[in-house]
Amino acid sequence: MASKTAAGTFSPCLFYRDAPALIDWLERAFGFRRRLVVPGENGTVTHAELSFGDDGVVMVSSAKPERGWVSPRDLAGLNQVISVSVDDPDAHCARARAAGAEILQDLKDEDYGSRGYLARDPEGNQWYFGTYRPGGHWTQ
Repeated sequence: MASKTAAGTFSPCLFYRDAPALIDWLERAFGFRRRLVVPGENGTVTHAELSFGDDGVVMVSSAKPERGWVSPRDLAGLNQVISVSVDDPDAHCARARAAGAEILQDLKDEDYGSRGYLARDPEGNQWYFGTYRPGGHWTQ
C-alpha cells in the first residue's frame, strides 16, 4: 500500500527587533503586500503574513529572545538567504535601490541561467531576487 504525503508549502518566518517598521519597509522596497498583521503589546507584532506574487508568503513577527527567535542583528552570521522569484529583476532591483535597500550583489546573469541580485534588509536578512524558479523552471 503506497503512503500518501501532503503537498508541501513553505513559508519562512522572520523575526525582527522592529517588526512594524520592517513590514512597512518590505512593502515599500521589495513589493510585499500585507495580508494579516496581529498587533502585540507595546507596538510589537505577534504575527504577520506578507504576500508576494501569486502564492509567495513570508511570515513576520517581533523577535522573541526567550524562545531563541532573534533578529539577524543579534547573530554573528546567517545560515540562509531568502530566494524570491521575480519576472523582471532589473525593475525589482531599481525599486529596492530607490527605497534604500543595501545591494550586496548587483544584477548579474548566473551560470545556472538565472538573472538576479542580492540585497540586505535593514535588520540583516539577505534576499536574492531573480528569475530562478526551483525545479529548473526559470525565465530569462
